[in-house]
Amino acid sequence: MKKSVIRVGRTAYPVYSLNTLVIGSGAAGLNAAVRLDEFGQTDVAVVTDRFGAGTSANSGSDKQTYYKLSLAGDRPDAAFDMARDLAAGGSMHGDIALAETQGSPEAFFHLVGLGVPFPHDRFGAYVGYKTDHDPRQRATSAGPLTSHLMFRALAAEVRRRKVRVFDRHEVIALLTEGAGAAKRVIGAVALDKKKLSSANFGFVLFNATNVVMATGGPGGMYEHSVYPESQTGSHGLLFEAGAVAQNLTESQYGLASIEFRWNVSGAYQQAVPRYISTDAGGGDEREFLNDFFPDMGRLATAVFLKGYQWPFDPRKAVDGGSSLVDILVYEETVVKGRRVFLDFRHDPDGGGKLEPFETRLLAPEAFAYLERSGALLPTPIARLLKMNRPAVDLYRSRGIDLAREPLEVAVCAQHNNGGFRGSIWWQSNVRGLFPVGEVCGTHGVTRPGGSALNAGQVGSARAALFIARRRAGRPMSVADFVRATKAQVLAKSEQARAMIGRKDGRALSPESCLAEVRQRMSACGAAVRNPEEVRSEKAAARELWRRARREIRVRSARDLPKAFKALDLSLTHAVYLQAVGEYLDRGGKSRGSCLVPDSSGRKPHPLLEDRWAFSLTSPSDFVSRNILEVWLDKKGQVRKRWLPVRPLPPAEGWFETVWNDFMKDAIIVEED
Repeated sequence: MKKSVIRVGRTAYPVYSLNTLVIGSGAAGLNAAVRLDEFGQTDVAVVTDRFGAGTSANSGSDKQTYYKLSLAGDRPDAAFDMARDLAAGGSMHGDIALAETQGSPEAFFHLVGLGVPFPHDRFGAYVGYKTDHDPRQRATSAGPLTSHLMFRALAAEVRRRKVRVFDRHEVIALLTEGAGAAKRVIGAVALDKKKLSSANFGFVLFNATNVVMATGGPGGMYEHSVYPESQTGSHGLLFEAGAVAQNLTESQYGLASIEFRWNVSGAYQQAVPRYISTDAGGGDEREFLNDFFPDMGRLATAVFLKGYQWPFDPRKAVDGGSSLVDILVYEETVVKGRRVFLDFRHDPDGGGKLEPFETRLLAPEAFAYLERSGALLPTPIARLLKMNRPAVDLYRSRGIDLAREPLEVAVCAQHNNGGFRGSIWWQSNVRGLFPVGEVCGTHGVTRPGGSALNAGQVGSARAALFIARRRAGRPMSVADFVRATKAQVLAKSEQARAMIGRKDGRALSPESCLAEVRQRMSACGAAVRNPEEVRSEKAAARELWRRARREIRVRSARDLPKAFKALDLSLTHAVYLQAVGEYLDRGGKSRGSCLVPDSSGRKPHPLLEDRWAFSLTSPSDFVSRNILEVWLDKKGQVRKRWLPVRPLPPAEGWFETVWNDFMKDAIIVEED
């Protein structure tokens, strides 16, 4: 990596020239940096807003899952079986599913080799368990902090390999040249947060042959979110660069605590806590689930099943299914303005309407699980401690004692299954740009729990291999870089300058902009999507983006990162709602983790109002057979197209053919 200083106009800027810039410091980004170094490409740097502040290092659940090909037991598993199961969730291309599957054992053992403590038995078998949307037992876990342990191991390896990290640098633009199929990324612009008050506002330029984008999901778009507060995403940068996105309609929502943002899945539900709601001040406590179940056995079993049916799923919202619980929590919190808590101190008591809870009332599946776990104990906290003490210790370490106080929860945004399109080598339509991790839209409608961690590791490894073998060239000369990027850099500098200074009557603060984004997305672009609201709000979202570009103002350069983040998220939410609107206009109904009200459909429960009626999307529907791609054109208009879902490729396992191709270095080829 070479450092230079250039002048654009009358301003000097530092420029770092290198082969590959990795943007983001989560598990996927750090793995890309490590793998590049392993494959011999050492001209690499990581740039990040704040090292260790993303989702990987700050999220989890009762026992956070890593999904992979089965490596234990006597039931056979094959890569094509797992690929079919990944693709069966809908809107996932078969070749991507196969690549994620074939790479899963190697990616898993790479983490094991780095010291991530995945459990195995005395024979060395990495045993598994069943997770949501998983027909086998492919899941494993290193505990509540699996992704944090992955981050920690990969961060240590980045340091050991002496990969340069630009910490506290906020990337605000990708630099590109060319158009159409010839468009390529040639670098990025970042704000050095330690130098915001300097003459160039802390601008740092990167001249790079490749950019690996690993900035996670757009968690900052939602008012009700389990994403870490530091995880906001940077999708707007990719839209502005012309990257094509796919499946933006597909996100995952579920119950999470809100004081400390954490998923309350797995053992938190299998312990069968008492669900209570209160008014805004904490009074008028009642067990609101009691009205919607015929007996305590069915109520308690539905709560138990939320453990491994944790994401909200409309298919499980009828006939007393586990996702009816999510709807009832949503009704209490969003519609009625009340607060909902999980109470681990006491069993559900029925409130005089149902008989008090006893473990014998559970369905056989749930009872057997608790029995085998040695958890047929008298209180939820006792059952939880027996099944998963670290899940209790985790909250205690954050100042929340589940044995002494109830835990406030809500239905929250948790994961974006959509994102930006990538090839089987994770290269986007913009050459040299590789979205990996959650920013890459490989997952489709539903996915087995933990498959995102696998996809991030496999995708970043494949991107690194492709770069090392096919894009190992040096960056352009600094002089050529200046000629190619001068207009783009000046535009960003002028935008920054325009946002600083005196406010007038039309000024829009970043905080106000973000508040509007979050209120709108949680109201109509999250778990419940009313078509009429989406149609009106997508226009309002676009208008907010237009206003933000013209009217955002901050007091000083120190607040520029906030301003650029508000711009990014205002664009992101406008594009997302355009995608949601397109899906609905094409006849899309409830699927995945979102419910679309439909007056001709079925209510999840007779006591709920008619506006809760919904219908499910059919596998034969147009939206099920095709994937929606969206992008931003040169005029800032959202363009859309539907492409057929690609099936799994045929098996090509003839050894002599593969060996010859491998020996001729013909395996790694450029693909759209």
